[in-house]
Amino acid sequence: MTAELFLAVDVGTGSVRAALVDPRGRILAIVAREHDQIVPEFGWAEQRPLDWWEGARASIAAVLDRIDGARNRVLAVCVCGQMHGLVLLDANGVLTRPTASLWNDKRTVDLVRRFEEENDPESYLAESGNTPTPAWPGFKLQWVRDNDPDAYARSAVAIMPKDYINYRLTGEIAMDTGDASCSFLMNPERRDWSSVMIERMDLDGSKLPAIRNPLDIIGHVTKAAARDTGLNAGTPVLVGGADFPVALLGSGACRPGIGSDSTGTGAIITVIAEKPLLDPEISNVATIEGNWGPFVLLETGGDGMRWARRAFHDRALSYDEIVARAATAPAGSDALFFLPFLTGERLGRHRNARAQFFGLGAAHGMEHLHRSILEGIAFAVARQIRIMEKASGKALERVIAAGGGARNELWLKIKASMFGIPILVPREPECGIVGCAAMAATATGRFGKVEDAAKSFVAYGKEILPDPSWAETYHRMQPVFDKLYHHSQALYDDIDALNAASRVRDR
Repeated sequence: MTAELFLAVDVGTGSVRAALVDPRGRILAIVAREHDQIVPEFGWAEQRPLDWWEGARASIAAVLDRIDGARNRVLAVCVCGQMHGLVLLDANGVLTRPTASLWNDKRTVDLVRRFEEENDPESYLAESGNTPTPAWPGFKLQWVRDNDPDAYARSAVAIMPKDYINYRLTGEIAMDTGDASCSFLMNPERRDWSSVMIERMDLDGSKLPAIRNPLDIIGHVTKAAARDTGLNAGTPVLVGGADFPVALLGSGACRPGIGSDSTGTGAIITVIAEKPLLDPEISNVATIEGNWGPFVLLETGGDGMRWARRAFHDRALSYDEIVARAATAPAGSDALFFLPFLTGERLGRHRNARAQFFGLGAAHGMEHLHRSILEGIAFAVARQIRIMEKASGKALERVIAAGGGARNELWLKIKASMFGIPILVPREPECGIVGCAAMAATATGRFGKVEDAAKSFVAYGKEILPDPSWAETYHRMQPVFDKLYHHSQALYDDIDALNAASRVRDR
């Protein structure tokens, strides 16, 4: 009998990728089609949903051609996608705006500030599960209401990027719990739209689609979509999920007590919990298996090394050479601290935070500076982990590493020693694709629970253990880092004032 296949589609910020995965979770073929961001003004970021569909159509057709008879072997399709991108359709499914503002679009910042000035966190955290940020689609919908009222009036439904691909495949519309949970409009306890938040933000709740379980079958590939993609008409398509919780599943981070550290340009630290953690410094996303993923974002993760490479070496050294230098410094960098807020903070009251070195002495060299950057980012992550552990009442047992930072073994050892727990590195880096395949395998009855599918599909290449002597050093340093973090906040507004005065003087 010919082996069955699952088709996974990942709608990312840089490309759409389609992959064929076998019933053991092995990726047999993968094809990507790139697309560009549009930046019409500073701080804005958009993409065309039609480009996503063209990328999905082309990548699906191409990957089906990679394996003989693939189109007749696909049991189900599962799509995941970048979060927070606002797609608006009219009653006929036609886009009312040609572009969708993305997760990194900052045009709603004034709406966010106004909301924060007018509302105390206690009044909205339990209703929204989150603290305000320009990324949330609720604020994007407000912006369209105020700045493009014609499109707002013509829009029948507001959906996310992967929902648009699902619509083009099946003609059906729904949103999964993960994307909905990060809209700022979903009540986390009921997992349904919050009439309180909709009214408070003065939005039309009729424009919000049904919220469904990610593992549900949303519909089947239409004849038109079959002609476009090469899939067989009638192939089941799942509701799918937001790329972040799907990647958590595909890395094996799918039960309470497991954490995830995804370090790329920034860093996302997630602790799987049974309930959302309602704190102004913590965001919450509903996970695929029904738990919650409280998470904190550091704007500066791997970007700290990128800054050091430019600022200290004019890009003449490679990242490997910088890490090799950092490895020659002792754990703790001889009491040199780095606060890693080169571009501020995403959440909380101090988005204008600054980076700094503290404790610098004549005996310190470049190796200390480099290691302190790696350690400073890890100290900031550890601080957030302790906050989330305290709120959840459950200590972390393991952390799973993802992103480019998972390839830096020195950094992983620093983090493991600082967190006091082992760090696992998945053997397959395409965690979103693996997560989609685990969902499709569960939805088609191959597994009773999606956690079982993840356990079967995910393998780890290595386990990084804490170094006891490093851990002792970091244990003594963490309270000092925390003091620096809090005491520095009193100066950030002063720094802003100095910069503003300098700009006026230079005109």
